[in-house]
Amino acid sequence: MIVIERSEYLSTVQARHNDGFIYLADLTCVDYLNDQTRVVDEGVQAQRFELVVNLRSFAPPSILRIRVQVPEDDPAVPSLFSLYPGAEAMEREVFDLFGLRFEDHPDLTRILLPEDWEGHPLRKDYGVGRVPVQFKEVKRNR
Repeated sequence: MIVIERSEYLSTVQARHNDGFIYLADLTCVDYLNDQTRVVDEGVQAQRFELVVNLRSFAPPSILRIRVQVPEDDPAVPSLFSLYPGAEAMEREVFDLFGLRFEDHPDLTRILLPEDWEGHPLRKDYGVGRVPVQFKEVKRNR
C-alpha cells in the first residue's frame, strides 16, 4: 500500500501500469470529514477525501492499493480512463456519491442518482434521512 499526494496520482498509476499492474480491480472514495486518526506516510498531508485505487498484476500475482489525498476545496483528480477503460463506471460512481471530479473523463455524469439530484449522499456532511424509505411487510409461512 502506498499513500500519495494528488499531484503524484497519474504518474504513480502510469508507472505501476508499466510495471505490470494491468487490471484496475476497484476505485472508490472515503470521506474523513472529522476523522483525524488515520495514518498517512511521512511528508503526505492528510486531506478530507481519500481516493482508494486497487490495482492487480497477474505475472507475478500481486495487489497494490494506492491511497490518494484529495482536498475538500478542489475535489478533482485525473481520470484513469485512458489507462484502464473499466474506470469509466467506477469514476462516475465516485463522482455521483462523493462529488469528486475526474478530469478528462469521457462522460462524467451521474450513474446512480437522477441528473437533477442535489448533493452527494456518501459525504459525511450530507443530510440524514432526506429520502423516505418504505418497507414492505414480509409474510412468513409457518
